[in-house]
Amino acid sequence: MTVDVAAIERQARALISAGSLEAAEALVRPYLASGSGPIMLWRLLVDAIRPQGKVGETQAIQEMLVAAAPGNYAMRFDLSETLLLQGQFDRGWREYHYRYSLPHTSGIERKVQRPRWDGRPIPGKTLLIHDEQGYGDTFQFLRMVAWARERSRARVILEINPESLSLAQRCAGFDELIVRGSLPPAFDVHCEMMSLPMAMGLKMEDLPGAVPYLSADPQRLAMWQQRLAALPRPLVALVWAGRPTHFNDANRSLNLAQLASLASPGVTFVSIQKGPAAAQAQNPPAGMSLLSLSDEIRDFEDTAAILGIADLLVSVDSSPVHLAGALGRPAWVMLPFVPDWRWLLGRDDTPWYPSVRLFRQQSRGDWDGVMAAMAPQLARMAAGQE
Repeated sequence: MTVDVAAIERQARALISAGSLEAAEALVRPYLASGSGPIMLWRLLVDAIRPQGKVGETQAIQEMLVAAAPGNYAMRFDLSETLLLQGQFDRGWREYHYRYSLPHTSGIERKVQRPRWDGRPIPGKTLLIHDEQGYGDTFQFLRMVAWARERSRARVILEINPESLSLAQRCAGFDELIVRGSLPPAFDVHCEMMSLPMAMGLKMEDLPGAVPYLSADPQRLAMWQQRLAALPRPLVALVWAGRPTHFNDANRSLNLAQLASLASPGVTFVSIQKGPAAAQAQNPPAGMSLLSLSDEIRDFEDTAAILGIADLLVSVDSSPVHLAGALGRPAWVMLPFVPDWRWLLGRDDTPWYPSVRLFRQQSRGDWDGVMAAMAPQLARMAAGQE
């Protein structure tokens, strides 16, 4: 029987895009019933079953695909995220290196004409560590810069994005700090910030390290303390949507209206939401006391100061969560059924940040269940019981 792979792919992709994952799975599985079939159909099956939480089967298929086509970097990167999601750090970090040379990573890859640091001591040498991805990634992995300097015994130059520069200035572990886009001083070896786990063999038991490792600017703290002093407490900072251009944004972001059940007498919410979703704060759900600070927030220094004052951050998976965790501030994270790899599976805490709690969907798309778990705890906080 001749299989029209292109036609099946078009149908399956349309179903997956519409959220009809079970239908996409049912479409593809018969063509793979023998245990063999075109690689594209296996990849479609993975895309249909992974968001359903079938992570074990996903890994088995991805392992098979990588064995069949070890030079396919996209498949190796997909496998890395499945391994890391399950806490399989050892191989996961190695496979995560294949995140480069893909269409969606071409804009972040650096072509560096120096060797990549492999984790060994290099006393007397200079190591360039450069960030590469989103702001949350930078906040999460800044902790490892100091570890890398201790391990390498090298002089460390840290290159960082302009938006995180001032926060990084108060972070330990480097000898020189430069902004991304500037010409770095001479260096002997380099390492991307998110390749430090691979180079150093990061294990779960190494986490979280010393927390907090970031701090708010004292002048900004004083300014925001004055700005927020009159607001009744508890004061809860709120982020309900991530960056719209993120590939998984539809799965992780909400509308403010979906948080209506969190409204609780005595709780004052402050919106630190940025981007197009910030406008929703002009029409908060009934009964929710919400002040929008979005237009007043100039940069991450303002966000850090607000988090330093607020009693709690309630947020979807976004960069303020990582900033709060790095600051050692309390945060509750609303997670989809199958979250980003860094949040692991089946736990309400995270090894990365002791101050962060996780509230997970118990079934795909069930944000109501997340709100139902959070609302009584917020009410207890308002009553002074937490």
